[in-house]
Amino acid sequence: MSEWFEDEVFWDRLYPFMFPECEFENAEDQVDNALDLVGLQEGFVLDLACGPGRHATALAKKDFRVTGVDLSSFLLQKARDLARAGGVSIEWVHEDMRRFVRPETFDLVINMFTAFGYFDDKRDDLRVLRNVHSSLRNGGTFVIELLGKEALARKFLPTTSEELPNGKLLVQRHEIFDDWTRIRNQLILIENGRATTFRFHHTVYSGQELRDRLVEVGFDDVRLFGGLDGSEYGLNASRLVAVARK
Repeated sequence: MSEWFEDEVFWDRLYPFMFPECEFENAEDQVDNALDLVGLQEGFVLDLACGPGRHATALAKKDFRVTGVDLSSFLLQKARDLARAGGVSIEWVHEDMRRFVRPETFDLVINMFTAFGYFDDKRDDLRVLRNVHSSLRNGGTFVIELLGKEALARKFLPTTSEELPNGKLLVQRHEIFDDWTRIRNQLILIENGRATTFRFHHTVYSGQELRDRLVEVGFDDVRLFGGLDGSEYGLNASRLVAVARK
């Protein structure tokens, strides 16, 4: 049985809500901040679960050699279009992050926008992290950015809604389950008087849980931040960012 993220209709229909224009406008600043955290000015970069390619394209514009990997054909086509419009060349790979590995190839691997923890089997998360560790050169760095458990607990709402200027409405219902390790989401898309329901779920990590898994797969130096701006991972953190060096 396929998992929810393998459904291309999910990405197609919900794309305007998941990837609004502001996310593309912020991509260059996010990349600048990530590079400042790492201290990297050139080299080979892997954007793992690259989605529509906004970070990969921003990196390529800075003359990094970029590989973007994603399982969604729909999102990869969006990424190709964005790179073409930006006049940059990027290697795009259609592959599952549980299988993609290129030993000792990259100086930096990024995984952004909570593109981690989707799998039904939590052991697959460790498989992905091992692949990342193997794919990095010695001295290379992994930057992962997601919604941390602490921030989620602070602002959790069981129901939210969002409306686009074109009148499309998205109602979201959220439920924490599996001993506060996973979140289940029901998304109801209402357009032209018709409602379509989508469901997805993923694991949520605290800072300590994410650090422990990174250390378990072999990373030596792991630092946690509350955002790509390098802020403290404390009570006011909006995101969880881990910077792990091999």
